[in-house]
Amino acid sequence: MESGNPRVLTINGGSSSIKFALFDAGRPLRWILQGGIERIGMPGACMHAKGPEPADNFSRPVTAPDHGAAVVTLMDWIEEHTGRDALAGVGHRVVHGGPNYGAPQRITSEMVEELRRLSPFDPEHLPEEILLTESFHRRFPDLPQVACFDTAFHKDLPRVARLLPIPRRYEALGVRRYGFHGLSYAFLMGELSRVAGKEKARGRVILAHLGNGASLAAVHHGKSVDTSMSFTPAAGVPMSTRSGDLDPGLIWYLARTENMTAKQFNEMVNGKSGLLGVSETSSDMRDLLGIESQDVRAAEAVALFCYQVKKWIGAFAAALGGVDTLVFAGGVGENAPVVRARICDGLGFLGIEIDEKRNAANESVISIDAGRVAVRMIHTDEEWMIAKMVCAVLGLPCEKEQESNISKEGLEGILP
Repeated sequence: MESGNPRVLTINGGSSSIKFALFDAGRPLRWILQGGIERIGMPGACMHAKGPEPADNFSRPVTAPDHGAAVVTLMDWIEEHTGRDALAGVGHRVVHGGPNYGAPQRITSEMVEELRRLSPFDPEHLPEEILLTESFHRRFPDLPQVACFDTAFHKDLPRVARLLPIPRRYEALGVRRYGFHGLSYAFLMGELSRVAGKEKARGRVILAHLGNGASLAAVHHGKSVDTSMSFTPAAGVPMSTRSGDLDPGLIWYLARTENMTAKQFNEMVNGKSGLLGVSETSSDMRDLLGIESQDVRAAEAVALFCYQVKKWIGAFAAALGGVDTLVFAGGVGENAPVVRARICDGLGFLGIEIDEKRNAANESVISIDAGRVAVRMIHTDEEWMIAKMVCAVLGLPCEKEQESNISKEGLEGILP
């Protein structure tokens, strides 16, 4: 833990968790430790961390009735563990940047007010994210904080992909396709450039970030040209508890037949749908794969997920005029060979053919040697991307890109 280099803390706040990571902002940018507080607002809340030293590894119960109490616990531990003066900056993952924030930047009081105004865009994330930034400001008033927006990667979507087919006046109010998982996509494009070369990264690329939240992005010349999530992260493919795309007429139908309110509908499509809703058992793909042979509901949930991802790959191949590289990432994309195989099955007409042994071994390239499309598995790292962005915004002397595990390919217009 001893180092004369400044340190960067990354914060990733979720609806019931706060994840964090600490980096040494030297040459190269180096991970020190990571952890989180889970089950905020629920029984059994706990804090955990892991690092290179035995003393850094622990898991213990904490009192965390809400995000306010949880972040105080986290700040106490960070200050005790690293010292107040060791931190050079804090980077926050901010899920929604609205129409005005297309690059990471220092958090100011004016930005916080703008994010409050944007809270109706993302009521599941923005209020807690604002609370976290304000809590750090109260504890460390002189510590620079940087907002890293998950929507920034998609800021240059072509207009035809951005427009929603509703009355035009709503576009003036900021209602459009934004897309999310941008921090992951930015990392993946940089890593693709490093391992496959800049020319391949500038080709026709489909990125599939498949985790608890799942989305796909079509990328050409390093820029996002379409993405499955839309105005909110609930759109696109089915996820752990989110529905993905639905017939909008369902809202009116449920309002008439079950007296369902807009709030109840929102809770259903975000927290009770997807894998959980179809399986009626679990939102975890690992659980469902383990019981699919005995439970038809689990089998149908897995099949629906794979089928919908396959459809989006086909749609994005059409949008791109073909595909050169397909990348799987995220908890499911990186760790579930059977899911990758089922998604790719039948896509030979696009040139997507995987090698069974490579796929089962979770190799970095899982396509056959003769395949027209390179199918890759890349471990994504949103925390590293946040730390990199903080260094860029604050001018910290972290490494040159060629010395790290990421390049600037795909980050044009995102990094300052």
